[in-house]
Amino acid sequence: MTIAPLGLLLDIDGPIASPLTRTIVQPSIPGDLVKLVAAGVPIAFITGRSDTFVREQVVVPLMAAGLADALAGGGRMFVVCEKGAVWFTMGAQGAGPVEVDNTVALPQYFADEIRRVVDERFADTMFFDNTKRAMVSVEQRHEVDAAVFQQQQPLYNEAAFEALVEHGLGARYGDREVPNAAGDVPYRIDPTIISSDVESVTLDKDRGAERALSYFVEHGEVPHTWRSVGDSRSDYKMADYLYAAGYDVAHVDVRPADGLLERPYRVIVEGDLIHDEAGAAFLSYWVRKLGL
Repeated sequence: MTIAPLGLLLDIDGPIASPLTRTIVQPSIPGDLVKLVAAGVPIAFITGRSDTFVREQVVVPLMAAGLADALAGGGRMFVVCEKGAVWFTMGAQGAGPVEVDNTVALPQYFADEIRRVVDERFADTMFFDNTKRAMVSVEQRHEVDAAVFQQQQPLYNEAAFEALVEHGLGARYGDREVPNAAGDVPYRIDPTIISSDVESVTLDKDRGAERALSYFVEHGEVPHTWRSVGDSRSDYKMADYLYAAGYDVAHVDVRPADGLLERPYRVIVEGDLIHDEAGAAFLSYWVRKLGL
């Protein structure tokens, strides 16, 4: 297959899946992604989501849109979950076997305690994500207003921080750090607009980008030009990695109201569009530009 002059690293929540429904609701997105893969564009999803979420909410609609044929014809797609701790390949049969870096996983006893804390104190506004394999995550309940969740989220974050400290695991939350007995701070609490993740400090979008790019390099040629797309400040790290590796890169920020970051590469916004509407516009632009 001829390699297209473009590669994509895509966050899921925001540019692909609606942050309200947490599903793909923009009708053009599945078909445009399939067209790009079929045209030789290597595409990786780099997300904090679990592999279960990606398979159910992203892989299913893509396969329904014809992804199997695009991959059978030589297209490439790769999925990095939990910011680099979990990953799987995509083939004509769908998602491949899940691989996990257990060296960055939180202890099971900590996950069990957080599940208990959520059940006892925060069950009205959030739920424990049972599908995570390395992180420990909670998410805003779908029926709960965002403002209500955001009132409770800092209280949960404090409870999670206290649990990390009490277990001597070493923790970072905001500008506070409490090291473990070895003097290390291996875990942090990372709040998002719909969730809070307790995760290894080694996990982030640049680690996910490195894993995805390594996969593409091992399995064929890669383009020199790349675009990363995301809705949070940490998503810029995908482009940071590509830029440092010598690629021509620009980052598309689909939630610019949080403030555009200054970078040595170009930062793109889709006019007044945000979230998945901006993501849909971006993908449609490249479908037209490549004449697909």
